[in-house]
Amino acid sequence: MRRSVSSKVQPGRRPARAWRIARGGTKTLTVSMICVVLLVPLCAGVAVGTLLFVRLPGSLPERKPVFEARPSTVYDAAGNALGTFSDFDLTVPMTSQDVPDVLKKAVVAAEDQRFYQHRGVDPQGVARAAWVSYQGGAILQGGSTITQQYIKNAYLTFDVRISRKLREALLATQLERQMSKDQILFNYLNTIYFGSGAYGAAAAAQRYFGKPVSQLSLSEAATLAGVIPAPTVWSPRANLTDAEQRRRIVLDTMATVGFITPAEAEQAKEQVLWLATDGPAPGPATVVVPLPDNAVSNPYFVDWVQEELLGRYGAELVYRGGLRIETSLDPSLQQLAEAAVAERLSGFDPSVEMAMAVVEPRTGHVRAMVGGRDYAISQVNLATGGSLGMQPGSSFKPFTLAAAFEHGFRPDSVVPAPALYQVPGCTEDEGCTIKNSEGSGYGSASLRTATASSINTAYANLAQSVGIPTVAEMASRLGVGAIDPKGDYGLSLTLGAYEVSPLDMAGAYSTFANQGVRQQPTGIVRVVDKTGRLLEDNTARPGTRVLSSAVATNVTDVLRGVVTSGTGRNAALGKQPAAGKTGTTDNYHDAWFVGYTPQLAAAVWMGHRDEVSNLGGVTGGSHPALAWSSFMRRALAGQPVAEFSPPGSLVVVPDAAGSAGPVGPAGPAGMGPARPTEDTTIRPADAGVPIQTPANCGGPCRL
Repeated sequence: MRRSVSSKVQPGRRPARAWRIARGGTKTLTVSMICVVLLVPLCAGVAVGTLLFVRLPGSLPERKPVFEARPSTVYDAAGNALGTFSDFDLTVPMTSQDVPDVLKKAVVAAEDQRFYQHRGVDPQGVARAAWVSYQGGAILQGGSTITQQYIKNAYLTFDVRISRKLREALLATQLERQMSKDQILFNYLNTIYFGSGAYGAAAAAQRYFGKPVSQLSLSEAATLAGVIPAPTVWSPRANLTDAEQRRRIVLDTMATVGFITPAEAEQAKEQVLWLATDGPAPGPATVVVPLPDNAVSNPYFVDWVQEELLGRYGAELVYRGGLRIETSLDPSLQQLAEAAVAERLSGFDPSVEMAMAVVEPRTGHVRAMVGGRDYAISQVNLATGGSLGMQPGSSFKPFTLAAAFEHGFRPDSVVPAPALYQVPGCTEDEGCTIKNSEGSGYGSASLRTATASSINTAYANLAQSVGIPTVAEMASRLGVGAIDPKGDYGLSLTLGAYEVSPLDMAGAYSTFANQGVRQQPTGIVRVVDKTGRLLEDNTARPGTRVLSSAVATNVTDVLRGVVTSGTGRNAALGKQPAAGKTGTTDNYHDAWFVGYTPQLAAAVWMGHRDEVSNLGGVTGGSHPALAWSSFMRRALAGQPVAEFSPPGSLVVVPDAAGSAGPVGPAGPAGMGPARPTEDTTIRPADAGVPIQTPANCGGPCRL
């Protein structure tokens, strides 16, 4: 901050004398300031001037790492760009052929008019800068050449010590002997900072004018050249008035040195700087485009991919690494999923939401994802579970079914299915009784019937028999990440009282469709870095067998009955076989349908974002099943009917403790010879009595 000189006349002094002292003091202060600041380039000029024609020994020091900030681009399965991942800083690849002549002339005129005459250091330029600054009473020009500025940016630090300035000058003369003028100018333009996060002329052309650097006009080139000395101050977005003044000065300078004609300068001056955010320009203008808002297509899916990439590669590579990210999103299937969701939500209160996740069983590729009604209203992705997840209700039961098949049960095994089930050992005032929908009782039912009719008490008995830890382990094994395989869960686990996500449910059911081979759901197919190196390739993953084929195909066989004659009849696809399960939570807060064909698996959830509101009687077999069916019918239209593999023979192998597991690599190690499952029919029993089978009772069985 400048100090003001008081004009008050001190006693005993003449006013004129006081004025002269004040004036002289200011002049002395200004000269001193200029001399001190200019001492650095002047000393450098004197020292280097004696060496301009002397061949210096040695070589240039190691160059500093080149700053790069290239956005990464995301593509769908058809090669369409979905959006970019970037931070504020930006670099854009540029070749020497990309740089227009008009930009070279503008920068040379504004920054170093004798660039093509000097040898790295310009004593005349130093002297001229000192004289102009002296006349103006402040430092108005610097004496560094373009070569020196490039040396400072590429090889040295930015401190103002005399030793650094001397070294800068010496290295500049060396560089001039190793590179041509055009090479130096190109390197300078490719690295210099232009403000608004743009490093290099190509990035600046994109950031300010939304065009390739090769297409810059004379006025645009003059604008960029004017920004260079103080990019944070003279950027058009920071100070439009000063940026316009700088643009006009550069145009006049270009005409003065003969790079353009006076008429060309005047014509370019008429194209005044104008911010596009201020609306249409009133006349000829040099329009500065808005900063990019990184708008993307299919934002729920893109946000999910971004989160996955950040976890694998980190922010530096994702936002600045120039990655090419090829995803699994099928644009046609995405449109169908969005249409199916919109159709079902039509007529509902805006607070009612629906989410859908679609997975290809063979590959695990996520083909479509609808994270909610409207991304503009909420960016929370309900397809991935939001912040808390949703209770799946009875759509969780197939995990208990799979665990039962591994432990000796078969689809026609009969289990007690009373109207009420008293939880063993429960002493709480509430939550000790499990009942069926509408309080109905069935006496007993086969697992096939219990699943098709979604009988809660039958599944409570089944889960009690196979063990809640076994059910939790099965759900985790199939890919339901929110379920801890070693967690301490209650019997309500089998009824879907613990939160999951539609994406995990679709992935888990896709394992049934893929005959027990699990593919981790992914939206990322390939990741390629800026050099073309392949970082990740998920086009043909082998998958992991987590269920025997027999268990998986028997689960499918049972779940087909849900669609043909059970609670999921609204999901039927005509001639195309389908399997799935409905789910509805207490008080109709959540409604689900999760199902699959051999080609696709999809989970549909319907509910509210809050944990209070309910759907007023909507069940999983209504709108969710209808949305699932609408999507699948259109997605599979024109394709030949695909059949499920027939259910395999369930075979168990008892160990010394009397427990059992499946034959093959999925079963426990160290088992004896395989044998067919014994008859597991259970006679009607009192509610609350655990089921026993020859495979797990460990002694005389109660049949």
